[in-house]
Amino acid sequence: MGSVCIEIIEGNPHLRSLLGWHLQQLEYRVHQAASIYQAREVFLSHQPTLVVLDADLPDGDGIEFCRWLHRQQQPLILMLSARNSEADIVAGLKAGADDYLSKPFGMQEFLARVEALIRRKRTPAAPAYLDYGTLQIDLVQRRVRFQGEFIDLTPQEFSLLYVLAQAGGVPLSRSELLRRAWPDAIDNPRTIDTHVLSLRKKVELDPRQPNLIQTIRNVGYRFNMEILNTNISQSQTTKLARERFNNQRSTLTSSQV
Repeated sequence: MGSVCIEIIEGNPHLRSLLGWHLQQLEYRVHQAASIYQAREVFLSHQPTLVVLDADLPDGDGIEFCRWLHRQQQPLILMLSARNSEADIVAGLKAGADDYLSKPFGMQEFLARVEALIRRKRTPAAPAYLDYGTLQIDLVQRRVRFQGEFIDLTPQEFSLLYVLAQAGGVPLSRSELLRRAWPDAIDNPRTIDTHVLSLRKKVELDPRQPNLIQTIRNVGYRFNMEILNTNISQSQTTKLARERFNNQRSTLTSSQV
Protein backbone atom coordinates (compact mmCIF):
# COMPACT_ATOMS: atom_id res chain seq x y z
CA MET A 1 0.00 0.00 0.00
CA GLY A 2 3.03 2.24 0.30
CA SER A 3 2.66 3.31 -3.34
CA VAL A 4 -0.87 4.63 -2.73
CA CYS A 5 -0.97 8.31 -1.87
CA ILE A 6 -3.92 9.74 0.09
CA GLU A 7 -4.66 13.40 0.73
CA ILE A 8 -6.75 14.31 3.79
CA ILE A 9 -8.52 17.68 3.60
CA GLU A 10 -10.14 18.25 6.97
CA GLY A 11 -10.71 21.44 8.95
CA ASN A 12 -10.71 19.73 12.35
CA PRO A 13 -7.02 19.27 13.30
CA HIS A 14 -7.71 16.45 15.76
CA LEU A 15 -9.78 14.43 13.30
CA ARG A 16 -7.31 15.15 10.50
CA SER A 17 -4.40 13.88 12.60
CA LEU A 18 -6.32 10.82 13.74
CA LEU A 19 -7.33 9.82 10.22
CA GLY A 20 -3.79 10.35 8.99
CA TRP A 21 -2.29 8.23 11.76
CA HIS A 22 -4.60 5.27 11.09
CA LEU A 23 -3.97 5.41 7.35
CA GLN A 24 -0.23 5.51 7.90
CA GLN A 25 -0.50 2.38 10.04
CA LEU A 26 -1.83 0.68 6.91
CA GLU A 27 1.27 1.96 5.07
CA TYR A 28 -0.50 4.53 2.93
CA ARG A 29 1.45 7.67 2.06
CA VAL A 30 -0.53 10.50 3.60
CA HIS A 31 -0.51 14.26 3.02
CA GLN A 32 -2.75 16.60 4.98
CA ALA A 33 -4.38 19.98 4.34
CA ALA A 34 -6.53 22.18 6.56
CA SER A 35 -7.99 24.48 3.91
CA ILE A 36 -8.87 24.64 0.23
CA TYR A 37 -5.80 26.79 -0.45
CA GLN A 38 -3.48 24.20 1.10
CA ALA A 39 -5.46 21.35 -0.45
CA ARG A 40 -4.97 22.62 -3.99
CA GLU A 41 -1.23 22.99 -3.47
CA VAL A 42 -0.92 19.50 -1.96
CA PHE A 43 -2.96 17.95 -4.76
CA LEU A 44 -0.93 19.57 -7.53
CA SER A 45 2.34 18.59 -5.85
CA HIS A 46 1.56 14.97 -4.98
CA GLN A 47 -1.28 13.86 -7.32
CA PRO A 48 -2.93 11.55 -4.73
CA THR A 49 -4.85 8.44 -5.70
CA LEU A 50 -7.55 9.15 -3.11
CA VAL A 51 -8.73 12.43 -1.59
CA VAL A 52 -10.58 12.40 1.74
CA LEU A 53 -12.52 15.66 1.58
CA ASP A 54 -14.37 17.47 4.34
CA ALA A 55 -17.43 19.12 2.78
CA ASP A 56 -17.43 21.89 5.42
CA LEU A 57 -14.06 23.62 5.10
CA PRO A 58 -13.28 26.93 6.82
CA ASP A 59 -12.26 28.88 3.70
CA GLY A 60 -14.64 27.68 1.02
CA ASP A 61 -17.23 25.28 -0.32
CA GLY A 62 -16.13 21.64 -0.19
CA ILE A 63 -18.73 20.71 -2.82
CA GLU A 64 -17.30 23.22 -5.27
CA PHE A 65 -13.76 22.03 -4.55
CA CYS A 66 -14.96 18.47 -5.16
CA ARG A 67 -16.03 19.56 -8.64
CA TRP A 68 -12.58 21.04 -9.22
CA LEU A 69 -10.92 17.79 -8.12
CA HIS A 70 -13.15 15.78 -10.42
CA ARG A 71 -12.09 17.93 -13.38
CA GLN A 72 -8.44 17.10 -12.77
CA GLN A 73 -7.12 13.58 -13.35
CA GLN A 74 -10.19 12.17 -11.61
CA PRO A 75 -8.81 10.95 -8.29
CA LEU A 76 -11.02 8.88 -6.03
CA ILE A 77 -12.91 11.16 -3.63
CA LEU A 78 -14.33 10.15 -0.23
CA MET A 79 -16.42 13.00 1.11
CA LEU A 80 -16.92 13.51 4.85
CA SER A 81 -19.71 15.71 6.18
CA ALA A 82 -21.83 16.38 9.25
CA ARG A 83 -24.73 16.92 6.88
CA ASN A 84 -26.47 13.62 6.31
CA SER A 85 -29.74 14.42 4.55
CA GLU A 86 -30.49 12.66 1.29
CA ALA A 87 -30.20 15.96 -0.59
CA ASP A 88 -26.71 16.60 0.86
CA ILE A 89 -25.51 13.11 -0.03
CA VAL A 90 -26.87 13.37 -3.56
CA ALA A 91 -25.22 16.78 -4.00
CA GLY A 92 -21.86 15.37 -2.92
CA LEU A 93 -22.07 12.38 -5.24
CA LYS A 94 -23.18 14.52 -8.17
CA ALA A 95 -20.22 16.84 -7.55
CA GLY A 96 -17.90 13.90 -8.22
CA ALA A 97 -17.49 12.11 -4.89
CA ASP A 98 -17.11 8.33 -5.18
CA ASP A 99 -18.38 7.77 -1.64
CA TYR A 100 -19.98 9.83 1.13
CA LEU A 101 -19.50 9.22 4.85
CA SER A 102 -21.60 11.08 7.41
CA LYS A 103 -20.08 12.35 10.67
CA PRO A 104 -19.73 11.02 13.28
CA PHE A 105 -18.43 7.70 11.99
CA GLY A 106 -16.44 4.77 13.32
CA MET A 107 -12.79 4.44 12.41
CA GLN A 108 -13.21 0.86 11.19
CA GLU A 109 -15.97 1.93 8.82
CA PHE A 110 -13.80 4.78 7.52
CA LEU A 111 -10.84 2.46 6.87
CA ALA A 112 -13.09 -0.13 5.22
CA ARG A 113 -14.47 2.48 2.84
CA VAL A 114 -10.98 3.68 1.98
CA GLU A 115 -9.83 0.14 1.25
CA ALA A 116 -12.95 -0.52 -0.85
CA LEU A 117 -12.29 2.57 -2.95
CA ILE A 118 -8.64 1.65 -3.44
CA ARG A 119 -9.63 -1.85 -4.56
CA ARG A 120 -12.04 -0.34 -7.04
CA LYS A 121 -9.28 1.76 -8.56
CA ARG A 122 -7.63 -0.06 -11.41
CA THR A 123 -3.96 0.45 -12.07
CA PRO A 124 -4.18 3.82 -13.76
CA ALA A 125 -2.67 4.48 -17.11
CA ALA A 126 -1.25 7.94 -17.50
CA PRO A 127 -4.01 10.22 -18.78
CA ALA A 128 -3.86 10.62 -22.53
CA TYR A 129 -4.97 14.24 -22.47
CA LEU A 130 -6.49 16.97 -20.37
CA ASP A 131 -9.66 18.62 -21.62
CA TYR A 132 -10.40 22.21 -20.59
CA GLY A 133 -13.15 22.94 -23.08
CA THR A 134 -11.58 24.92 -25.90
CA LEU A 135 -8.12 23.83 -24.77
CA GLN A 136 -6.91 20.22 -25.02
CA ILE A 137 -3.47 19.17 -23.81
CA ASP A 138 -2.23 15.86 -25.22
CA LEU A 139 0.19 14.47 -22.63
CA VAL A 140 1.35 11.58 -24.82
CA GLN A 141 2.15 13.48 -28.01
CA ARG A 142 2.84 16.68 -26.02
CA ARG A 143 0.64 18.68 -28.33
CA VAL A 144 -1.83 21.45 -27.60
CA ARG A 145 -5.04 22.18 -29.42
CA PHE A 146 -6.65 25.57 -28.76
CA GLN A 147 -9.82 26.93 -30.35
CA GLY A 148 -9.80 23.96 -32.74
CA GLU A 149 -6.23 24.46 -33.96
CA PHE A 150 -2.99 22.70 -33.05
CA ILE A 151 -0.42 25.08 -31.58
CA ASP A 152 3.29 24.51 -32.21
CA LEU A 153 5.00 24.83 -28.81
CA THR A 154 8.55 24.23 -27.69
CA PRO A 155 9.00 21.58 -24.96
CA GLN A 156 9.45 24.29 -22.33
CA GLU A 157 6.40 26.24 -23.50
CA PHE A 158 4.37 23.05 -23.30
CA SER A 159 5.48 22.41 -19.71
CA LEU A 160 4.74 25.98 -18.69
CA LEU A 161 1.26 25.90 -20.23
CA TYR A 162 0.52 22.55 -18.58
CA VAL A 163 1.53 23.78 -15.12
CA LEU A 164 -0.49 26.98 -15.47
CA ALA A 165 -3.56 25.06 -16.64
CA GLN A 166 -3.24 22.45 -13.88
CA ALA A 167 -3.29 25.19 -11.26
CA GLY A 168 -6.95 25.74 -12.11
CA GLY A 169 -6.82 29.53 -12.13
CA VAL A 170 -4.73 29.89 -8.97
CA PRO A 171 -1.99 32.54 -9.40
CA LEU A 172 1.51 31.07 -9.36
CA SER A 173 4.67 33.02 -8.58
CA ARG A 174 7.62 32.99 -10.95
CA SER A 175 9.67 30.93 -8.51
CA GLU A 176 6.82 28.39 -8.21
CA LEU A 177 6.54 28.12 -11.99
CA LEU A 178 10.28 27.55 -12.23
CA ARG A 179 10.06 24.81 -9.62
CA ARG A 180 7.19 22.99 -11.33
CA ALA A 181 7.79 23.55 -15.02
CA TRP A 182 11.58 23.54 -15.40
CA PRO A 183 13.53 20.25 -15.30
CA ASP A 184 16.65 21.93 -13.93
CA ALA A 185 17.16 24.46 -11.17
CA ILE A 186 17.26 28.02 -12.53
CA ASP A 187 18.07 31.04 -10.38
CA ASN A 188 16.56 33.74 -12.60
CA PRO A 189 12.76 34.02 -12.16
CA ARG A 190 12.62 36.47 -15.07
CA THR A 191 13.14 33.49 -17.34
CA ILE A 192 9.43 32.95 -16.84
CA ASP A 193 8.60 36.34 -18.36
CA THR A 194 10.43 35.50 -21.58
CA HIS A 195 8.62 32.19 -22.00
CA VAL A 196 5.23 33.66 -21.09
CA LEU A 197 5.73 36.34 -23.74
CA SER A 198 6.55 33.68 -26.32
CA LEU A 199 3.59 31.53 -25.23
CA ARG A 200 1.18 34.45 -25.43
CA LYS A 201 2.16 35.05 -29.05
CA LYS A 202 0.89 31.55 -29.84
CA VAL A 203 -2.28 31.22 -27.74
CA GLU A 204 -3.62 34.74 -27.29
CA LEU A 205 -5.94 36.47 -29.75
CA ASP A 206 -4.08 39.69 -28.99
CA PRO A 207 -0.74 39.11 -27.21
CA ARG A 208 -0.58 42.83 -26.36
CA GLN A 209 -3.80 42.49 -24.35
CA PRO A 210 -3.62 38.92 -23.01
CA ASN A 211 -6.79 37.34 -21.64
CA LEU A 212 -5.75 33.71 -21.26
CA ILE A 213 -2.43 34.02 -19.39
CA GLN A 214 -2.96 36.91 -17.01
CA THR A 215 -0.31 38.86 -15.12
CA ILE A 216 -1.07 39.15 -11.41
CA ARG A 217 0.72 42.19 -10.04
CA ASN A 218 3.33 41.42 -7.36
CA VAL A 219 2.52 37.69 -7.63
CA GLY A 220 3.15 36.14 -11.02
CA TYR A 221 0.77 34.63 -13.55
CA ARG A 222 -2.56 32.82 -13.60
CA PHE A 223 -4.41 30.85 -16.24
CA ASN A 224 -7.86 32.29 -16.96
CA MET A 225 -10.00 29.14 -16.88
CA GLU A 226 -13.22 31.11 -17.35
CA ILE A 227 -12.33 32.29 -20.83
CA LEU A 228 -11.94 28.69 -22.04
CA ASN A 229 -15.68 28.18 -21.67
CA THR A 230 -16.51 31.45 -23.41
CA ASN A 231 -17.38 31.13 -27.06
CA ILE A 232 -15.30 33.54 -29.09
CA SER A 233 -17.02 35.14 -32.06
CA GLN A 234 -16.62 33.82 -35.58
CA SER A 235 -14.87 37.03 -36.58
CA GLN A 236 -12.28 36.53 -33.86
CA THR A 237 -11.70 32.95 -34.95
CA THR A 238 -11.32 34.03 -38.56
CA LYS A 239 -8.95 36.82 -37.55
CA LEU A 240 -6.78 34.43 -35.55
CA ALA A 241 -6.65 31.88 -38.36
CA ARG A 242 -5.79 34.60 -40.90
CA GLU A 243 -2.99 35.99 -38.73
CA ARG A 244 -1.47 32.55 -38.22
CA PHE A 245 -1.69 31.84 -41.95
CA ASN A 246 0.01 35.15 -42.79
CA ASN A 247 2.74 34.50 -40.23
CA GLN A 248 3.39 31.05 -41.64
CA ARG A 249 3.44 32.46 -45.20
CA SER A 250 5.86 35.20 -44.18
CA THR A 251 8.14 32.63 -42.58
CA LEU A 252 8.13 30.46 -45.73
CA THR A 253 8.77 33.48 -47.96
CA SER A 254 11.70 34.60 -45.84
CA SER A 255 13.25 31.15 -45.87
CA GLN A 256 13.07 31.02 -49.66
CA VAL A 257 14.84 34.34 -50.19
